[in-house]
Amino acid sequence: MRKYGMNELREMYLSFFESKGHLRLPSFSLVPVNDPSILLINAGMTPLKPYFSGLEKPPSKRVTTCQKCIRTPDIENVGKTSRHGTFFEMLGNFSFGDYFKKEAIPWAWEFMTKVLEIPEERLFVSVYEEDDEAYDIWHKDVGLPHEKIFRFGKKDNFWEHGTGPCGPCSEIYFDRGPDKGCGKPDCTVGCDCDRFIEVWNNVFTQFDRQEDGSYVPLKNKNIDTGMGLERLACVMQGVDSIFEVDAIRAILDAVCAKAGVEYGKEYKKDVSIRVITDHARSVTMMVSDGILPSNEGRGYVLRRLLRRAARHGRLLGINELFMADIADKVIECFGDAYPNLKEKRDYIRKVISLEEERFYATIDQGTSILEEYLEQVKSNGSNMLTGEMVFKLHDTYGFPLDLTREIASEKGIAIDEEGFHKEMAKQKEKAREAHKSRVGSAWEKDLFEGTDKNIPTQFVGYTEYECDAEILYILMNDALVESAQQDDQVTLILDKTPFYAESGGQVGDTGIISNDSFRMEVTSCTKTTDDKYLHIGKVISGSAMVGDRVKASIDVENRLATARNHTATHLLHKALKNVLGDHVNQAGSLVTPERLRFDFTHFSAIEPEQLDRIEKEINEKILENIPVTVEEMPVEEARKSGAMALFGEKYKDMVRVVSVGSYSKELCGGTHLKFTGQAGLFKILGESGISAGVRRIEALTGFNALAYFKSREDMLKKAAEAAKSSPEELQHKIENLSDEIKHLKKEIEQLNSKMLKGSLDSIIAGAQDVKGLKIVAARMGDMDMNALRNASDSIRDKLGSGVVILVSSKDEKVNLIVSATQDAVSRGIHCGQIIKEAAAACGGGGGGRPDMAQAGGKNPAGMDEALRIARDKAAEMIK
Repeated sequence: MRKYGMNELREMYLSFFESKGHLRLPSFSLVPVNDPSILLINAGMTPLKPYFSGLEKPPSKRVTTCQKCIRTPDIENVGKTSRHGTFFEMLGNFSFGDYFKKEAIPWAWEFMTKVLEIPEERLFVSVYEEDDEAYDIWHKDVGLPHEKIFRFGKKDNFWEHGTGPCGPCSEIYFDRGPDKGCGKPDCTVGCDCDRFIEVWNNVFTQFDRQEDGSYVPLKNKNIDTGMGLERLACVMQGVDSIFEVDAIRAILDAVCAKAGVEYGKEYKKDVSIRVITDHARSVTMMVSDGILPSNEGRGYVLRRLLRRAARHGRLLGINELFMADIADKVIECFGDAYPNLKEKRDYIRKVISLEEERFYATIDQGTSILEEYLEQVKSNGSNMLTGEMVFKLHDTYGFPLDLTREIASEKGIAIDEEGFHKEMAKQKEKAREAHKSRVGSAWEKDLFEGTDKNIPTQFVGYTEYECDAEILYILMNDALVESAQQDDQVTLILDKTPFYAESGGQVGDTGIISNDSFRMEVTSCTKTTDDKYLHIGKVISGSAMVGDRVKASIDVENRLATARNHTATHLLHKALKNVLGDHVNQAGSLVTPERLRFDFTHFSAIEPEQLDRIEKEINEKILENIPVTVEEMPVEEARKSGAMALFGEKYKDMVRVVSVGSYSKELCGGTHLKFTGQAGLFKILGESGISAGVRRIEALTGFNALAYFKSREDMLKKAAEAAKSSPEELQHKIENLSDEIKHLKKEIEQLNSKMLKGSLDSIIAGAQDVKGLKIVAARMGDMDMNALRNASDSIRDKLGSGVVILVSSKDEKVNLIVSATQDAVSRGIHCGQIIKEAAAACGGGGGGRPDMAQAGGKNPAGMDEALRIARDKAAEMIK
């Protein structure tokens, strides 16, 4: 057998099915589109579910893809074995109601035996035990003898996922040879050993499983074929592990070179090498698809993978940023198959390096917290970190479990792993419940199943502000009804509409739907996946029935205000690229009549001077009154023309390209101005960070910007009046007042210092002598924690030897501090333990080191009791 490389195998598969009339589609983004049931694409068919379910029309009835996928349920096993991985590529050929078993089965055999030239004697197949049709095709059409076809039950050869489309499947197995088997005489296909491995799975989607468990034949039967590229490469290259496959091995070798280690020599190091190799592929692909590290959702998956890889880099002795260099190797190996890797190389490196740098800071912070926990455990006479402690280190500080275990072990402390996993399970359950409450299954029952999916609403709103229409459907209380009356909250579906439906970050239009006997106020407009426009609102007067003719009219002023902000987002996007760099990409937006919000990829706060340049450039383009033009063209032609597209956005074959002269060109389905001058003016309200590597700008245009300036002008006048000044002289007046305040504050501080010095002497004079050590315990005046700490330091220094216990109250909050000289510590004093007990009397808590600790409380009435407890505890400790 010839040892084809991964990149060769991918191309051979896709080309083969192109020759069978399939449309080759590029891999979909790892970010699911309109599928809230999953965080990341995890199978080749997942992004094609709308085609299988009939919610969307496929671009062809025959499709072939190589889909990027990520699965993380077994993440803890990645590295420990040579089989587990988080990233994989799934080869697939799909039929949407076109061909079925008669074609799919022979094509699979043809590809394996004729194209790849795998010897037939090394291939075996399985079918579902009740699928006589598939069995006969393998035996009679393909010519396989009975002894090479195995019948298996539902567990092995039937695909289903709850209710919805499902069906039997047929798998192809490769015989790796007797030396890979268990040696048992009856070893054959289905054995648990490593001899026979499944490489191809043909799913025949021919049933629709009902709620009662019955199976109804589908009108249109589908083919869903899945074959893991990595597993196929293992077979073709004669290797035992995905980490030995050519392209993946190249990444592994780069890891070894960076760490200065050799693979295959030591198990622990091999684990780390495999973790980094696998996770590097995952994070590189995820970042290229626009995912950024965060503390939730898919961003958390990315963060976890990246940090886990960085942690294993430390274990290998790599004490510098290295993941971006490994990502370079991933791009080198897979950039031809996935061109956006090369296009986004600098961006990918930047995101990965920033997150890796943050992780090392987390490690340092977590180590400090862990040291405190270990000290606390020892002082309590225990030899185990609690599950809550370990979980908090992991969950709050991002500290890896294995690192906690390792450092604790060095100190002779065990960790409560069972308690940790219980806490983890609690969190996962909470997350699952929260996720369930937000979303449903991707296969859930269609609310609009009673409507005709082949009749979309005709949208005329790009050119018309009102039109005559017919009411096709009325939806009320999640059910289709025949009529609507006054005061009903309803959703109308019309055959034609000027209302823009919320999408692409732009809110839907508002307006009126009416006729002589009916009037409804539309407060929002959305649409279904089959382009039915949902006009949502309240019936103001009269009644209407399905079939009635109505006039649909949008709020024109509202639309124009929205268009000003939408065109301005295009200007902003381009200005950001010009001022900050080409790495800037849109990461989200919200366009309303009132304002615009624009999220974009950037790695630090924007300097005020840069914001001024961005704002000035946009206003210059507005004043130039540049024509805004819209063209419809095929998506590939649009991309070639240089039009900007969004990360992860799913575009139709024909797209709208919005151009602002030669300045900006973007794919966009929103509504826009005719000329930039119609925006009036542009004002940035503010810039902020919303997550790692993502910034946000909020801004105003037109009348709303004018209103903003007017409010600021009024505010300035009122401030000048309050300062008994004019607006022109206000800054000078404020500077004079500020100088005067500073001078008065300095005088007050000097007076307080003199008063405090006198009071400290009297406090020290009242010290209690216990076994040769002095204990000072006193209530102080109206002091914050900083002032209390300074007083404590002064008393301790004057005391020379002993313990200082001070408590104060400010703004109904209690501040408590305990400090000790070193000789007092050597005689048994531990300030952290003292303050822990004392703070409870004030309804608070705290802790600290043996020589200094501080706490806060909520109950000033307990201050005297806190002093008594602290004083008694200190006296008790002195040896």
